[in-house]
Amino acid sequence: MSRVVFVLVPGVHLLDLSGPAQVFDTARDLGQPYELTYVAERELVPSAQGLTLNARTRWPATGPDDLVVVPGWRSSPPHDGPEPGPHALERLGAHHAAGGTVAGVCAGALALGRAGLLDGRRCTTHHELQDELAARHPRATVVRDVLFTADERVVTSAGIASGIDLALHLLAVRHGPALAARVARNMVVFARRNGHEPQAGVMLRHRSHPDDVVHRVQDLIDTRFAEPLSLTYLALTAQVSERTLTRLFTRATGGLTPLRYQQALRLERAEHLIGQGSTVEAAAREVGFDDARMLRRLRARAL
Repeated sequence: MSRVVFVLVPGVHLLDLSGPAQVFDTARDLGQPYELTYVAERELVPSAQGLTLNARTRWPATGPDDLVVVPGWRSSPPHDGPEPGPHALERLGAHHAAGGTVAGVCAGALALGRAGLLDGRRCTTHHELQDELAARHPRATVVRDVLFTADERVVTSAGIASGIDLALHLLAVRHGPALAARVARNMVVFARRNGHEPQAGVMLRHRSHPDDVVHRVQDLIDTRFAEPLSLTYLALTAQVSERTLTRLFTRATGGLTPLRYQQALRLERAEHLIGQGSTVEAAAREVGFDDARMLRRLRARAL
């Protein structure tokens, strides 16, 4: 069981909370064993939009596989309103120190900063709060004009709808792009990605299109990207000709053929494995290459 703990502050923005919560709840509907928990200093938490939320005041036990999320709250100049209290900040720091992942949506990045988790790391927040975040935490690198950042299990997003992007990214890293794609399609979300930042996943960057034929083929490739999938097989599955599939796929994805899309997925997954300590040879085998030569060529081409 992986637990997702949402830390609620008075004035919490509903979409900062409900967007990521919906992502993990949908993943649970699709078979992943997630448990969602909501904690706060008081049982009744007023939201910025006027709806009162129920939360528990006792934190559950968390482990390295769990995620703690701080959704944003209404924060206007001079930004002296409610923020997470000392106990919540202590739990955030302890969870990260124990190997867990923490995330801040919008103003939630301010809470991660107060917990001492942003120093020396890349982070972002809502554009109206970026100057304040940089002033409060000069040792952090505030990245502007991006939807989210991820740095050593500290994940931050620009807020509001971008919390969905953050959660989809976490699903893709943890479970692979296929599940994230299924969740996004179930939510009728085509990920909004900057396209200039490395954290923008391959699957999400190339799914912001309405072509259902291409989405069906991408679903298949996402699920079986480590297997050999011929263009003939993909076209038969999509019930179109090979030429038509290539034309539709290239147009929808901004220039990628099905093969190049599959290679990009393999490369992304291999880079993640290598970053976790795998050798190039082991990563190549894991993502479906016969040996490491092709992976090395793809990595060199991406530099």
